[in-house]
Amino acid sequence: MHVLKNLALSIGMSVIAIPAFSQFKGDDDGVLSQKAAERDRAAINTAVNGWWTASMKNHDQRIAWWREARFGCFIHWGVYSVPGGLWKGKQVGGYAEHLMRKEKISRGAYDSLLIRTFNPVDFDAEAWVKQIKAAGMRYVIITAKHHDGVAMYPTAIGDYSIKNSAFKRDPMAELAAACHKNGLKFGFYYSHAFDWEHPDAPGNDWDYDNPGGDKDLHGGRTWYDVHPELLPKAVKYVNEKSIPQIKELIAKYHPDILWFDTPHKLPLSENIRILEAIRAVDNNVVVNGRLARSNEYSFGDYINTSDRPAEFYPVNDDWEAIPTTNESYGYSRYDESHKPVSFFIRLLAKAADRGGNLLMNIGPEGNGVIDPRDTIILHGIGAWMQRYGNSIYGTTASPLPIQPWGEITAKNNQLFLHVFSWPANKTLTVGGLQGKVKKAWLMNTATVLKTTVVNNGTDVNISLPATAPDSINSVVVVEMEQVKPTAATVSRLLDGSGVTNRLLAYDAQYRKGLTKGDGKIANYFVGDIANPADKLTWKVRVTKAGSYSVTLKYRSTLPDAAFEVTTGSQSLKGSTTSKKEILTVKPGVLKLAAGENEIVLTPTAANKEEIMKVFELQLEAFNK
Repeated sequence: MHVLKNLALSIGMSVIAIPAFSQFKGDDDGVLSQKAAERDRAAINTAVNGWWTASMKNHDQRIAWWREARFGCFIHWGVYSVPGGLWKGKQVGGYAEHLMRKEKISRGAYDSLLIRTFNPVDFDAEAWVKQIKAAGMRYVIITAKHHDGVAMYPTAIGDYSIKNSAFKRDPMAELAAACHKNGLKFGFYYSHAFDWEHPDAPGNDWDYDNPGGDKDLHGGRTWYDVHPELLPKAVKYVNEKSIPQIKELIAKYHPDILWFDTPHKLPLSENIRILEAIRAVDNNVVVNGRLARSNEYSFGDYINTSDRPAEFYPVNDDWEAIPTTNESYGYSRYDESHKPVSFFIRLLAKAADRGGNLLMNIGPEGNGVIDPRDTIILHGIGAWMQRYGNSIYGTTASPLPIQPWGEITAKNNQLFLHVFSWPANKTLTVGGLQGKVKKAWLMNTATVLKTTVVNNGTDVNISLPATAPDSINSVVVVEMEQVKPTAATVSRLLDGSGVTNRLLAYDAQYRKGLTKGDGKIANYFVGDIANPADKLTWKVRVTKAGSYSVTLKYRSTLPDAAFEVTTGSQSLKGSTTSKKEILTVKPGVLKLAAGENEIVLTPTAANKEEIMKVFELQLEAFNK
């Protein structure tokens, strides 16, 4: 079911009530804000009471293949891939695909120096697709036009296109054909709102006097509300380039999916209008969630979470995350921060455990060759997926609590246990597994494993061989008579044998209104923690009483603010240190009683400002 935040939608309902917007003051800013709210509200009303609601009737059918696929390949490739972060002999850091913006390259210079000379003589669509398929990926999304405004195909709309380059082929057509031949779904990334070549589009404030760029001209981020007189220019861009090129892509290549980004560069009303234009010509193409969304609605077919994630916050809907092999999306010759194969294999299992997809990005070189550093990663993931892909494809979120040893995915009456930490005592305890186990076995073997119901029927022990079949992620299959949802009273089971139990802030109970980081390696936090009401609570179980050393990871800009970690009558006290980086502190040891325990992290006083962003608590069995 497509979930709408704060509002209920019934497909086929003719009228849906929209909550009243608050009244604004009579000053100029208030009047402008009210008009902006009315503009967007009108677009929402038209969509919800008409075309969008009708378009959602076949939502489940059009997104079925995407839900089954679970793993896709994102490709950022453009004329910026030739310099790869090198410009006029200087190394340019960060996202390599943002070279034009970072170096303030004029529209004309970008055309003459990069577009006209673009000639990827080694580009081989079939080779790309075969390598991607061998990695276990089931769909491909490539940049048909990124923020630089360059169409990576011979467009009939405008001249800013590789049709004027030395490369006299259509790489988008060749990729589409190769994907269809090899059984992969295919689609496009299209930068609909951010375009650095068009004189009327947001973004380019070095060639033009335009809003939406780094200079924050004409009102900054919400320029279209502060200066609505400028909005007709952006509407002209949308009418002349954005919508026509999107329609052109649909007509020429018949994509299975369209992927959009940076919607905040345009008002919601324009984003909704672009989606309406798409649905008017194709109601079967999947559209991601970044095109049009508000506090009440996500108008796309699924929700997007963060770029470059390391952790995932809970999402109660279809969702997708977009990690990249290093830290740039476009090819960067200098970025050597490529993550190990193990990171992506475990991230994929983690995403599937939470009901999401992983769209992993690679950045091919300007000559058309996939970066050898990416090739190593693709090959490593593919070797694992060849053996264990069935534990990812077509699975749903785990019905069980979080496990200390890894992740769980589900399919029909089977559970796939993704074991990252192989137990030294050769016994894997599956916390919260209720119902009758028919049998369990190591995936890809015929060896049946012994299972034992323990802890009053709340958990199941599985006897394992001494050595893990896979050093990164071994999979145990458990076939049930019926997979039952875990009772709400069953808390997560802690490991008492020395494995570190990570209690992420994301997984705690906390009041509505606290902010969440986007999941990047330095941003998987819950923030705005200032008062005792902002406490984080984790419910955990232990099978026998024991002592656990506590580690807290947090970040703070406020020094010497007091907090405590408590369970029952025990309290570990600490105070914050102000630093930009994530801090790790060990406040002490907690004794946990056998059975259910609540662990609470809270400020000990009411503060006027945030005292910390909490990333996680770690608990490790302590024997002294």
